Amino acid sequence: MISVLIADDQEMVRIGFRMILEKQPDITVVADVPDGVSAVTAAREHKPDVALLDIRMPGLDGLEVTKKLSGSTKVVVVTTFDLDEYVHTALENGASGFLTKDAGPALLVEAVRAAAQGNALISPQVTVRMLEHFSRPAQRPDLGLLTAREQDVVREVARGLTNQEIASALFLSLSTVKTHIASVQAKLNVRNRVGIASWAWRAGLVNS
Repeated sequence: MISVLIADDQEMVRIGFRMILEKQPDITVVADVPDGVSAVTAAREHKPDVALLDIRMPGLDGLEVTKKLSGSTKVVVVTTFDLDEYVHTALENGASGFLTKDAGPALLVEAVRAAAQGNALISPQVTVRMLEHFSRPAQRPDLGLLTAREQDVVREVARGLTNQEIASALFLSLSTVKTHIASVQAKLNVRNRVGIASWAWRAGLVNS
């Protein structure tokens, strides 16, 4: 069972998210709160697997809460605002996903499950803008940071494959894939699969 914390200053949004998530047999909402300070307190109390955080909230905004929860709770930022600097900051602070509130119920559920499994999901409209931004040649990083096999793994991460799917595609064991991903995160100094995917797009690996 995936436990979820919802933090949003709009009561109707919290009610709507709770209704959507609690219809799922594998998800339970342990708390919903109206501000950032309460979100941090509730996260410490309930230790949820995933936190859904709005960006603009009283007290602490969702970006600050994301930073505080990084390492203990997977965070999916859900907001009306999809400004590039918010996306960048959310991911830098350790978010495992970024959705706009018009993404739809199915995508919300999928993002929660992906975060709980250590994967990441970003709203399609946000992804398109990110990829356009990251694919600019002037911003391409050095591919030499990674071995050829690590580059293969990174390419599949950027395409959205799970660890098991990567293992099957590259004829590797699951433990080997996990080892490669841990090594890549350390070399690239990124917190999660979103960071790996961002690097892959900037490096031009996905189109190679």
